[in-house]
Amino acid sequence: MKMEEGMQLIDGNGNFNVEGLKDFMTTTGFAHCGRSYAIVAIIGPQSSGKSTLMNHVFGTNFKMLDAYKGRGQTTKGIWIARCNDIKPFTVAMDFEGTDSNARGEDNTAFERQSALFALAIADTILINMWYKDIGLEHAASRPLLKTVFQVMKRLYKPRKRTLLFVLRDHSKTPFEYLETALKEDIDRIWASVAEPETSRSVVLSDFFNVAHLRQRFICPRDLTSDKREAEPASGFFIHAEKIWKTIKDNKDLDLPALKVMVATVRCEEIAKEKLRRFTTDDDWLALKEAVQAGPVSRFGATLSSILESYLS
Repeated sequence: MKMEEGMQLIDGNGNFNVEGLKDFMTTTGFAHCGRSYAIVAIIGPQSSGKSTLMNHVFGTNFKMLDAYKGRGQTTKGIWIARCNDIKPFTVAMDFEGTDSNARGEDNTAFERQSALFALAIADTILINMWYKDIGLEHAASRPLLKTVFQVMKRLYKPRKRTLLFVLRDHSKTPFEYLETALKEDIDRIWASVAEPETSRSVVLSDFFNVAHLRQRFICPRDLTSDKREAEPASGFFIHAEKIWKTIKDNKDLDLPALKVMVATVRCEEIAKEKLRRFTTDDDWLALKEAVQAGPVSRFGATLSSILESYLS
């Protein structure tokens, strides 16, 4: 297996590839790196060039969009690959694009889950976005970041990651303006997220190093800005699987599914209560006892009337 081409860690249905990750760790030597390794992830809108960017910067060979075939979903799920010629040992993670029409209206759950996984597992997260989206209320990355910030405040202890914003298709707008506008936009999103009742007040810098736009794009020694507190590489597959399971099981991360689940549970409760009341109904009990002695006049009409009163 050519590990720079990557392997699918999590498929489009949310299934975690444990055996594939074990094979990846053995083949690349990742399992023997101790705590000397880094994880770099990229998230952003579909067809914004995430895979191409990772390939050019980190020497990976993720599948890229064929421009001659038009815009569409190239990366499905989450893929990982070894970065070439970078020390310490660095793993690149390529994520399915957000704001995709391939998943239809039900795409938000996987977007939120995968973005949170990136923030929970990676040291550096590249946010790939169009420069023209800065300051826009309904830009592709804004609702995603807001949801991620909300859950980060509630679920995870601060371990600083680096957010590196990559602005695509920059034209004549001065970088000074973009830097200021982007920082203000991030601060507004963070401030708009309510603090959990059981938590002290936290600031953005407790969780993230927000990389300056003028900083050199990437430097190997900058990938792990803090001393690693995560699991040694030998236990990474267990650590990653546990994080994904936690994210999948946490109902706060799957709002559409939560609504369906609540509706289902409520309907089941109503049905059980109506059935209990039916089986203790005086008219039903009298009818049930009467049929033991033989045919009952107007049985069907009487039973239908009782059932209707509960089914309605």
